[in-house]
Amino acid sequence: ADGELVQYHYGLKDLVTILFYIFIAIILHAVVQEYALDKINRRLHLSKVKHSKFNESGQLVAFHLTSVIWCSYVVVTVRHGAGWALGFQVKFFYLCQLAYWLHALPELYFQKVRKEEIPRQLRCIALYLVHIAGAYLLNLTRLGLILLLLQYLAEFFFHMARLVYFTDENNEKLFNVWAVVFVVTRLFTLTLYILVIGFGLPRVENQALDPERGNFFSFLFNNILFRMSVLLLVCLFQASVMWRFIHFQLRRWREYWNEQSSRKRATTGTKQQAKPLKRDSGYHENGVVKAENGTSPRTKKLKSP
Repeated sequence: ADGELVQYHYGLKDLVTILFYIFIAIILHAVVQEYALDKINRRLHLSKVKHSKFNESGQLVAFHLTSVIWCSYVVVTVRHGAGWALGFQVKFFYLCQLAYWLHALPELYFQKVRKEEIPRQLRCIALYLVHIAGAYLLNLTRLGLILLLLQYLAEFFFHMARLVYFTDENNEKLFNVWAVVFVVTRLFTLTLYILVIGFGLPRVENQALDPERGNFFSFLFNNILFRMSVLLLVCLFQASVMWRFIHFQLRRWREYWNEQSSRKRATTGTKQQAKPLKRDSGYHENGVVKAENGTSPRTKKLKSP
């Protein structure tokens, strides 16, 4: 407690650190793939499409779980630097996050991802890199930590639900948990953006340019025009995310009800086929042949010659 608190700023040397941890992330990616996911895939015998999605979700479950635990530790226990400075844990966390999402670019080639899946994954990687780098360079690290914690928690439940679904297609309970967490995450994200960018940044003291404190980017962008533009973009982005989520849930429920109705029709058709069949001379009931008028047919006696 009496030790000296070392504080950091961002700089060009961060690029070298990020490059080093990109190689570390590639190695860890390969270890998880070989010693965990490949062994599970051999037992499940999944198709090529499910095999690719299973590997993607397996890697992201490991990453999101680690990030949630690490981010929670940083938010709860670590002291931030004074002013615009960063503590070691905060700086290290952000550099590792940037390294992980940058390592995902060469992994698209190493994992032989299908061409139709590449645009979706590139869009996801770009969004994470822009938001994490933006929070790091604009000195919004505290806000970024909380938002990443919420986002990674929702993503963890989604990919965990996909893994369970690939194991047992009748088990979709975790998707319902993910849906609740997803909606709550979107509401918290929008609320935090409005509180910090709309009301918090205008109250920051000493907004003058001070290169020694590292507030160059904040000096350029902490004005009303930039803040309102960011809030507008955030609202539009969250609205588009919610629209896709609602569309996905409606399609999922529609498929569920169509499946239930088809099962009911199949059950009704089976019952109709189980009804007794009429014969020319009568019908069978409980193994006894009866005539159409309800009386049992009698055999004719043969006359003696």
